[in-house]
Amino acid sequence: MASNVNPTVRRRRLGMELRRLREQKGMTAEEVAERLLVSQSKISRLENGRRSISQRDVRDLCGVYEVDDRRIVDSLMQMAKDSRQQGWWHAFGDIPYSVYIGLETDAASLRVYEPQIVPGLLQTRSYAQAVITGALPEAPAADIDKRVNVRTRRQDRINDAQKPLRLWAVIDEAALRRVVGSRELMVAQLEALLEQSHLPHVTVQVMPFEMGAHPGISGHYAILEFPDASDSSVVYIEGVTSDLYLEKPNDVQRYTVMYEHLRAQALGVEQSRRFIARMAKEHAESGPPALPGFNRV
Repeated sequence: MASNVNPTVRRRRLGMELRRLREQKGMTAEEVAERLLVSQSKISRLENGRRSISQRDVRDLCGVYEVDDRRIVDSLMQMAKDSRQQGWWHAFGDIPYSVYIGLETDAASLRVYEPQIVPGLLQTRSYAQAVITGALPEAPAADIDKRVNVRTRRQDRINDAQKPLRLWAVIDEAALRRVVGSRELMVAQLEALLEQSHLPHVTVQVMPFEMGAHPGISGHYAILEFPDASDSSVVYIEGVTSDLYLEKPNDVQRYTVMYEHLRAQALGVEQSRRFIARMAKEHAESGPPALPGFNRV
């Protein structure tokens, strides 16, 4: 469940407000950095919410922007204090994608295209462990367990009876065919996916190979939307060494249009359920994994 004070979201809101004050003052990030004797990249990171901001930083920036209203300064200082609190994920130690987890924890809806694996929020624990182990072959067992525990904890948003996350997932056929762990494990995963697809707040569509090229051909991405209108939507693109967060309206709009085309080209909900059921049956009836190009539905 989302906490009352989500530090990631608070940092975003605070950063947006600081950017608004800078632009209202007619200053560039470079000019502010020169005034405070800090790097321009620090100002940018503070404004995009990618790093913690101290109350001292807020005080200094308000001084540069000549904010005279004490109520505004106090409000920003409180936001800075709240933004330094720890979310539930911090209990697991250093998590590379902690910014994303913070956004996901507070999101109202999530639209995701997944070309290679079943989306994390819909993975069984065994499948998640097999995926993470395969993706990080040199990681210690303790790190694997930590990541698995975080992934299963994230699924609380799906199971939250009060405010469940509205999830729309378009999954490529490749993710259903790829044998992760074993065929027995795949049967259990696909059966779980089929069950979750019947939840009122979860929609699952399959993008079949026969569709050919489509707007998601370049890879995985997710679009997060938030309950507070003041929080802009975010497009998340996961990378190997770093992640990309797009928040500019034009960027979000472009990916939103791409996703609408994805949804239109993918199989319908009932067709997708039948496809998933057929894939589960195929895995159950098959022996060792087939060579690429064989064992098609």
